[in-house]
Amino acid sequence: MQVELTNATRKLCVIGDPVLHSKSPLIQNTMLRALGLNYIYLCQSVPRGQAAHWLECARFSGYAGFNATMPHKEDLLPLMDVLDEDARLYGAVNTICIKNGKYYGFNTDGRGFYRALADLDAEIPGRRVTLLGAGGAAKAVALKLVQQGAARVTVCNRTPGRARQLCALAPDKMSPDAFDAGALARRAAESDLLINCTSLGMTGITGQFEDLSFLDALPPSVPVCDLIYAPAETELLRRARLGGHPTMNGLGMLIYQAVFALEHFTDTAVDAAAMAALVRTAL
Repeated sequence: MQVELTNATRKLCVIGDPVLHSKSPLIQNTMLRALGLNYIYLCQSVPRGQAAHWLECARFSGYAGFNATMPHKEDLLPLMDVLDEDARLYGAVNTICIKNGKYYGFNTDGRGFYRALADLDAEIPGRRVTLLGAGGAAKAVALKLVQQGAARVTVCNRTPGRARQLCALAPDKMSPDAFDAGALARRAAESDLLINCTSLGMTGITGQFEDLSFLDALPPSVPVCDLIYAPAETELLRRARLGGHPTMNGLGMLIYQAVFALEHFTDTAVDAAAMAALVRTAL
């Protein structure tokens, strides 16, 4: 992609370690060009533990803002001057705007996932959700679902302590459970929505689900989501689709969280659905 630069072009980027695999520059530059905004979005490798140093560098270098991915989301949180509600709730930021010398921290991950669910016509208020995993992405998704009125979110994780820690953030609405085949089948049978927030099935990851028989316990037509987008269809989603369940991978969440980040960076209202359709053609 060619991006025209002028002396007035404003800089944005994504930081992480590693980060060179990120699709964010392609997504953001596609949107910026479509909107006719004079920004460029770059990719910047920042080693673990150097988030505070990068923050000063970004301010002195004239960056308008940046996105943060692993391992910097939590490290940046206490360095912000202003935080939005979701960033405070999740204990992490993924979008930082630099305005008038101050740092504004946002988290668009949960909102991005919830917007992607709308494309699946999946309703959340009053629904029972089984969520696999208890990492950072699971935290954002689980707490957003609680915010939006889910009746119950059950967190199944291979490390029970992490599931208990996550559920303690909303004990009236969230409960932990095990990750063995029996527990997953019991929870699946009671679910209105099942979401995989683990890395199992991801391209380049050796770990895979050892047993997907719990999908057989899902009631008919219950949606199944996987935050993984490479491959586009994991074995979990393939099996769910063959079983007649609506499925969704993680690309929608990736795109929509980027759309909402762009709105923060540029103070520009964006038609999320139209922009998501445009970005999908570029990926």
